[in-house]
Amino acid sequence: MNDSPGWATPGSSPSDGEGSQGTQPPSGGSGDSKWSAEQPPPGQWSSPTPGQTPPAPQQPPAPQQGAGWGSYGGGNPPRNGAPGGWGNPNPTVKPGVIPLRPLGMGEILDGAVSTMRKHWRAVLPITLVVAVLVQLAGVLVQKYAFADVVLDQSSDAPLDEQLESLSSMVGLYSATTFIQLVGTIVATAMLTMIFSRAILGHGSSIGAAWREARPQLARLFGLTLLLGIGAALLFALLVLPGALTGQAFLAVLGGLIALGLVLWLWVRFSLASPALMLEKTSVRKALTRSSKLVKGSWWRIFGITVLTNIITGFVSGLIVLPLTLVGGLLFGGGLEGMADGTGATSWGYLILVAIGGVIGLTITMPMQAGVTVLLYVDQRIRREALDLELARAAGIENYGTTTPPTGG
Repeated sequence: MNDSPGWATPGSSPSDGEGSQGTQPPSGGSGDSKWSAEQPPPGQWSSPTPGQTPPAPQQPPAPQQGAGWGSYGGGNPPRNGAPGGWGNPNPTVKPGVIPLRPLGMGEILDGAVSTMRKHWRAVLPITLVVAVLVQLAGVLVQKYAFADVVLDQSSDAPLDEQLESLSSMVGLYSATTFIQLVGTIVATAMLTMIFSRAILGHGSSIGAAWREARPQLARLFGLTLLLGIGAALLFALLVLPGALTGQAFLAVLGGLIALGLVLWLWVRFSLASPALMLEKTSVRKALTRSSKLVKGSWWRIFGITVLTNIITGFVSGLIVLPLTLVGGLLFGGGLEGMADGTGATSWGYLILVAIGGVIGLTITMPMQAGVTVLLYVDQRIRREALDLELARAAGIENYGTTTPPTGG
């Protein structure tokens, strides 16, 4: 056992149909239904039998107590359906940013924010660099490509010039999208490693995060592209038949069905990225792991993910919108220039908007990445008792050793 972010080795969990590697409880079977049934309830790893005095666990000094002994902040049901906290003298163990038990929605959000606050020296430089590159590319596109297309559309330029301007804009937008994709993938990979260490109460550095993330970067690129291409193909298959035959109703119906399927698949595979990075597995196995971990918790994960996006969107809007308005009024020709689009290409306006975008991305990107990682950890705690392995990786001795053994 090591205490690096590789605490979850591929194939070591019951969800892969194999036994655990020493630190996981025996699965007793390969079915999903036995994950939860064979795990001890949260906060009750050392729950004694009646009349028996439990031994005092050896733990680091002054562990922080979570929301309560076995309580689930947010009203989530405990594993095995056991009542949380009765008769349990041991406080919740919290070596890092989260307690080692199933998490409530508030604890997941708080864990993401706490990591940003406690480990900002490693988190913020990564997202700041990515945000600057993305916004710089966006400024160049809007300054040179968008301005030319607007002017050509309002003139009597020949069709070939219109097409040339349009192709230039598409090319620049493609370059911008590529830069954003690369930056987001690299940042997500490194942030995943930082968050995994923060769970154990360990610090991290940018260099260490890069060294740990680099071996899986190519696979993370492949996973991202596979999901994007799959979504595009799904829309094409369901929308194009109606569009090509001139049946607007069929095209709209196909689009709605495609949107629903993409949304369902988006949540189902939302944990593939942390599974890929932390379990050092392949793209196919990461997709399978995510599907198994999300099974039975789709609505919960969907709700937390949507709420996170709403919060980050609101925070980003509070930062970007005022700077956009100030830039439009000062450098964009006022309300008239903002209305007809001519003020959207002035340097002053673009710079102010870019500054707001940099600040917004720097703050919101790690929060979104952190929530995804913590959702992955939470699902593994609920289904696979990952807290036992996390406690050992954090150096907490005798964690859960007094739990009565399950029948094999």
